[in-house]
Amino acid sequence: MAYIIIVSIWALIAFAGWRVFSRAGFKGAMGILFLIPVANFVALLYLAHKDWPAIDTKN
Repeated sequence: MAYIIIVSIWALIAFAGWRVFSRAGFKGAMGILFLIPVANFVALLYLAHKDWPAIDTKN
């Protein structure tokens, strides 16, 4: 039973990461980085400091 809960939580985290990266204009598969303990922090820093291709700032 506990395995089902853990796998469900991991799947939810991966799905959310996939959607965040996709909406920001990056490859959605980068969202899987949120499942790796140190890589999730690096991915979050990357999102915070990188220009998002989905946002057009050339107005």
